[in-house]
Amino acid sequence: MLFKRRHQIGIIERLRVWLWPRVSWRRSTLYFFKRVLRLSATPYAISMGAAAGAFTSCTPFIGLHFIIAAAIAYIMRGNLIASAVGTSFGNPLTFPFIWAGTFKLGQQIIGSNGALAPEFGEQLYQKSFEQLWPLIEPMMVGAVPIGLAVGLAIYIIVYQSVTVYQEKRRKRFEKLRSRNVKSDVAAPTRQAV
Repeated sequence: MLFKRRHQIGIIERLRVWLWPRVSWRRSTLYFFKRVLRLSATPYAISMGAAAGAFTSCTPFIGLHFIIAAAIAYIMRGNLIASAVGTSFGNPLTFPFIWAGTFKLGQQIIGSNGALAPEFGEQLYQKSFEQLWPLIEPMMVGAVPIGLAVGLAIYIIVYQSVTVYQEKRRKRFEKLRSRNVKSDVAAPTRQAV
């Protein structure tokens, strides 16, 4: 089959590559950025989709980020593929900072003292929703202002980048098209004798 690996990699190797790219973080980030730029949609749709994904990455609902981002992008008329790529803002390197920030800001907004019960570790292990609520509630509240700020920043950056990229691409294609038209006109036609 075309573009298929000769030697399939296992689940452990896939997980390792997901957590730590083979080549570099810079190249992986550039790859995602180029994928967003090359989408065929309006700059608004692409940037709104990416912003929806980045906003969703600030919420504590891991496992639902793609679904929530797609729903927000659909409502805001954003690009669904860009929303999926935008969720890469939340990754193993950024999640600890996002969670700490949303938790602290949520506590300040709610007005709680920030002290968790000493048996919280046992409660976390038991995975009961009622016992996890003191952790999830401030994170949900704090995720809204942080997510809006991150989403706005991503929207502005992606909108400007997509606008410039699409304009350069349009000019490049017009230049190529005008060359082809000139070469077609200049080429002499053979006549059968």
